[in-house]
Amino acid sequence: MTPDEEIVAWQIGRRPRGLLRVESRCAFGYPVAVSVAPLVEHRRGAGPREPFPTRFWLTCPVLVEQVSRMEAAGIVERLENEAGAEPALGARLRADHARYAAERFAALGPEDLREAERRGLLPVLRDSGVAGCRDHRYVKCLHAHVAHHRARGGNAAAEAAAALEPLRECEAGAVRCERRTP
Repeated sequence: MTPDEEIVAWQIGRRPRGLLRVESRCAFGYPVAVSVAPLVEHRRGAGPREPFPTRFWLTCPVLVEQVSRMEAAGIVERLENEAGAEPALGARLRADHARYAAERFAALGPEDLREAERRGLLPVLRDSGVAGCRDHRYVKCLHAHVAHHRARGGNAAAEAAAALEPLRECEAGAVRCERRTP
């Protein structure tokens, strides 16, 4: 494993499947968000590759914890209600899902496309949005929206959530990834 893969494995608690590259780093140089292949090795290591609709994965443990607290506090439902009530926010959310789906689909190589077509997976890989969300009016997983925002910027749900509760990375002297154990 590369040094980045080792850090990401520590951050998420397991070896990452389908890791393509680090898309965003914190001020201390550690991975915050990574991109993942649209088709990844099977969880059990046997069988055909499976679709992985989460194109961008939030790996920073500090941000993951903050976003988890936000989700537990009901921020996803609040964002979905706001997107339903505010046409501009709703349109941006739908555009984020469409942009995410288009990038995931574009990441499929020719062999992947043939395999996905043969197995009937093209619709989910082509049409599902952030974190595999099929109905683009909804948020589904704020972690995936924050990862998308960190990777590409401009994610409506991540920006709206941060306006309600700003996300904070580690501070000097308290960098969790520096304190990890091998």
